[in-house]
Formats: sequence, C-alpha cells, structure tokens
Amino acid sequence: MTTPSYLDTPQGRRIAYHSVAGVGPGVVFLGGFMSDMEGTKAVHLEQVCRAAGRAFLRFDYSGHGQSSERFEDGCIGDWAADALAAINALTDGPQILVGSSMGGWISLLACKAIPERVAGLLTIAAAPDFTEDSMWASFDEAQRVQIMADGAIKIPSDYDDPYTITRKLIEDGRDQLVLRTPLDLPFPVRFLQGTHDADVDQSVAIRLLNHATGPDMRLVMLKDGDHRFSDPAALQLIEDALTNILQQL
Repeated sequence: MTTPSYLDTPQGRRIAYHSVAGVGPGVVFLGGFMSDMEGTKAVHLEQVCRAAGRAFLRFDYSGHGQSSERFEDGCIGDWAADALAAINALTDGPQILVGSSMGGWISLLACKAIPERVAGLLTIAAAPDFTEDSMWASFDEAQRVQIMADGAIKIPSDYDDPYTITRKLIEDGRDQLVLRTPLDLPFPVRFLQGTHDADVDQSVAIRLLNHATGPDMRLVMLKDGDHRFSDPAALQLIEDALTNILQQL
C-alpha cells in the first residue's frame, strides 16, 4: 500500500487519494459502502489506465479507508460531496465515472450535479437508493423504532464487522434518491451486474436501466457474477465496458 496524497474539502474533511497523470478523458473510481480505494477493482483500473497513459483517480470517502472522520458520522450526502470535491479539485475536463455498488449511487448524484464534467458512466452492481429500498424496507418494526429512538442499529455483514446504520444515514438518504425523479444521462452509459449478486438484486439494475434516459445506455449481465465483481472474468468485463465507452467518445 503506497502513501496517499490528501485533499482538504470545503466541508473540512480530509480525503485520501491516489491519482495518475495522463490523457483525458480521465477515469474516476468511486467505491462502495464501507469499502476503500485499495480494493481489487480500483487498483486494477489504475493499472489499466496507467498502461494506457490515461489519467486516473481513486479516493476514500470520509469515514472510509485512510480519510478523516468516523464512518458512523457520515451519510450519502457527505460522501457525494466528497466525490464532487475530489472530481472538481483533482481532475481536468470531462471524466468517465466508474461507480461500484454505493459508488454507483454516488456517481449518479455526480452526474446530476456536474453533468458538464461527465464524459461517460460505468457502474458495477450499482446500488442507487439502497438506504431506503434495501435497508429501511427490510427493517422490522422493532428495528425502525430502535433506529429512530437510539439513532443507530447494528446489522450483520458478510464482509466485516456488523454495519452500524444510523438514523442520519437513513434520513439523509431520502434527500439523495435518484430513482424517484427524472435521471437523464446524456453520454455513453454501461451498467454491469452479476446474476448471483447476493447484495444487489439484478432487478435493481433493470429498474435503473428502465428509469434513466439517455442516447447510449446498455446493461450487461454477467452470469454467475457476484457482488464483488473482482474475479478475472468480471475484471475483463469492466475493462471491455470502459474500452467501449472510450470508443463512443
């Protein structure tokens, strides 16, 4: 693990990042919930871009990885603001956003906030609106009462320690929903989804495809692909999708 650089955001948070100089449009990787920029997909994409001489950026949201703040104090709006700060300060010109899981939701928020800075979009097991449609929808009445009264609950995780889900995360998530209002994506868009994803059902990818509008949008399903999307076949599909977006540009 190499030592990152740091960006101080307008909100006073310190964001750890790695960047590669190169030609544009650059590629920006946006990671998932409780993930970090040292994951297989992020590092693999950096290697691909470095070999091609293409600019690349990966970073940790606040409360994630090597960035400042506590995870429990963050929410979708904070992490979207971190992403916008990183894109605006650390990249030049339009970028291809690559959003994994929650990063898919964050990248869609970026597309709405700064469409002039987006040349293309690639999502991997995107999880838009998951705080409402997955978390809140799955809570029983006791859990809903607890999170509203105590401010947080813990839920099991297949990846690490139990997740601490806060009232702030749920309530802020409702202000960031992207599948309830028009979502125009006027650039090449590729959605990737595994059929054996235990965290984000393939119906979410189909709903996103049907909801969004744009002139060049495709959904590619990887049979037997899981949520991590990090085995050789999945990594090759990510590369192919990125190449296809670049060909359209």
